[in-house]
Amino acid sequence: MSRMEVPYEGYRPLLFALAYRMLGSVMDAEDVVQDCFLAYSGIGDNGRIANEKAYLCKMATNRCFDLLQSSARQREVYIGPWLPDPLPGDSNIHSDPSESAERAESISTAYLLLLQQLGATERAVFLLREVFAYSYDEIGEIVGKSAANCRQIFHRARKGIHYDPALRPSYAVAEAKLGEFVHHILSGNIPRLLELLTDDAIMYSDGGGKVLAARIPILGPSSILQVLLGLVERYDGQYEASFLPVNGMPGMMFNMNDGLIYVYSFEFEGDRIKTLYAVANPDKLRHLRKE
Repeated sequence: MSRMEVPYEGYRPLLFALAYRMLGSVMDAEDVVQDCFLAYSGIGDNGRIANEKAYLCKMATNRCFDLLQSSARQREVYIGPWLPDPLPGDSNIHSDPSESAERAESISTAYLLLLQQLGATERAVFLLREVFAYSYDEIGEIVGKSAANCRQIFHRARKGIHYDPALRPSYAVAEAKLGEFVHHILSGNIPRLLELLTDDAIMYSDGGGKVLAARIPILGPSSILQVLLGLVERYDGQYEASFLPVNGMPGMMFNMNDGLIYVYSFEFEGDRIKTLYAVANPDKLRHLRKE
């Protein structure tokens, strides 16, 4: 068995998990994984690597740094809200039976958006410590800083991440509430819909300027319902809807008759929907078409 084949099966899920959380892009994360193993295979059997896992994580992290730097300008001129690529729960591109509940929590759309507020190094240190439970010595080796410096970076980053998983319901509760929400959307039951949304509910739509999508966030339950009810009426009979896990929680995918895809993910606060995320930018949905 070659040098590339030995770590590939064991480390691919880890590298994808790290790169996806760093970048918020499925396709870029897949490219990072491929680049790492291609580079690794080129080292040759005579290359002495004491810790393959740390070495591959360092390669992946550095590649993520490069991509984040090159995409910074693109993000500045991005049209409308930027959202991470939706990650369907039934996809085998990220499956890892050892994933803990805490690690699964960290792929939620809300969590990924919070990570975007951190600089590249802060993000890497925070993820490696908080999500993947690396020691500060290991993190220092990966990001090229001292363990003491990494500890400081982590605590600084943690102060900027305000996320309370206790407010998140179980998957079963969220699934039931989403089903109820869709039922009342289709029946036009506005009083019940208002009860299912928090008073400060907000909706983000990411079309990237390439498809029809709101270019500013939609604020408040009434405005959100006006938009959703209008879309249901406008596109009646022109789409096929399906429920599926998206970023660790119940979500929906709409396959339009014209070939477009819209993927919705949701953030819950207790048993009410707090945030709706709609991704329609076709560049962010290529992995769904491929599957």
